[in-house]
Amino acid sequence: MPSKTIYPVTTPASRALPQVEFTGKCDRYVLRNGVEVPCLGFGTYMIPNDEEGAAAVRTALDLGFRHIDGAANYNNEDMVGRVLAESGIPRNEVFITSKLKNTEQGYEKTLAAFDRTLSDLGTDYLDLYLIHWPKVAGTEDRWEEIIAETWRAFEELYEAGRVRAIGVSNFLVHHLETLERHARIMPMVDQIELNPTYQQRETVAWCEERGIQLEAWAPLGRGRLMRDEHVIALAERLGKDAGQVCVRWALQKGFITMPKSTKPARIKSNSEVFDFELSAEDMALLDSYDTDDNYTFHPDRLAEWAERVAAAHRESGV
Repeated sequence: MPSKTIYPVTTPASRALPQVEFTGKCDRYVLRNGVEVPCLGFGTYMIPNDEEGAAAVRTALDLGFRHIDGAANYNNEDMVGRVLAESGIPRNEVFITSKLKNTEQGYEKTLAAFDRTLSDLGTDYLDLYLIHWPKVAGTEDRWEEIIAETWRAFEELYEAGRVRAIGVSNFLVHHLETLERHARIMPMVDQIELNPTYQQRETVAWCEERGIQLEAWAPLGRGRLMRDEHVIALAERLGKDAGQVCVRWALQKGFITMPKSTKPARIKSNSEVFDFELSAEDMALLDSYDTDDNYTFHPDRLAEWAERVAAAHRESGV
């Protein structure tokens, strides 16, 4: 049986080592509504919709991952659904996240998009559904109105029991404050880019104060931190690799995280983060690498996206 240690979202101190000791990838955080989320997920961004991608998802499941992080915009949910069906793993043992495609924001379009995602994944419910980005190119001047209508659909899906938890992705403090003015139910999760070189501390603090669980995407800094001499030196001292150090940093920060890869050896090593811990000094060293601009995509700087998407694909090393 997988481990099932419970770490409720309350304050940062209650979720940071040494008070918390993780024992396995299926250890769980508890969201504000009581839904349990495995602390370590398998990310499917840039996982191709072909046999290579299917093999990667199968490898993750075979290694014991029970948290799959996906999105309609990744264009691979049908493949993920097929692999899950073929695995024979009971549906209630796998935590499935999807995200609404930007072009499907709005009340009616959101409801229709949700149905398509369920069909692609071959399931009749989601564990977590997120608004992928706060703003859509071409409608930036109406983003508050559109987000309010989108969130209304999310609330209805949640209240109807079609999704177990709802949240957002890439929302900064001013996006969250805007949503708060319209929401009856506040997000349970905010999934944002988080790694030692881009820590978004203002958004993290805002969410932690309100019991919104943080999820960290790009925990390896698009693979760049795998090549960072300082992270490599720390990893070598611990007998680990740089990716494992970054994943462990995220967990000790209290973040759910979901590294991605198509390489079996990398998928395996990304999961081997429960037999060591980072000391307070190690964490402080990694914390000192924070910057304000080392991001992949900024939710308010849409004009940069084409260039940054290309850079992300070059740097990823999936």
